[in-house]
Amino acid sequence: MTRITKSANGKAAVAARAWQLMLDYLIASEPRRARCLANRGLTPNDARALAALAAERGRTLGELAKEWACDPSNVTWMIDRLERAKLAERRPVATDRRVKEVTLTSAGVKVKSELMKEFGRPPPEILTLGRAELGALERILRKLRSGHSRRPARAQRHGLERN
Repeated sequence: MTRITKSANGKAAVAARAWQLMLDYLIASEPRRARCLANRGLTPNDARALAALAAERGRTLGELAKEWACDPSNVTWMIDRLERAKLAERRPVATDRRVKEVTLTSAGVKVKSELMKEFGRPPPEILTLGRAELGALERILRKLRSGHSRRPARAQRHGLERN
């Protein structure tokens, strides 16, 4: 077991500073993502819902509520917004018509794809890093992701599919 010291150079202190810098960067770069959404009349919650949905596999409102750790009424409200925008649709589950599942419409698939393409473009600050720095950053982030998520690599790369 590694001993963590409380000094400014101890592992915990360095980890806390690194984490704070990551958070600061994500927060500072948020307006870029917000513009992508605003250009389409969408909110961050809409993006979250789009990310969880697909055209080929429906998700029940209950599944979404559990995944998002929120009240089912919040999920209903979010899906209502996507339906009004014609990006998602509810349909009865074949085995239990009382239950509805949500899928993306063709317009929803298109918008999701466009958003992910835009979100996937590196911000200008990232492009200022050298090749070795980018390689190190990629290795570090892959290591962090592999310890945290069980999603398939392709879905993780796009930051979306949780089906």
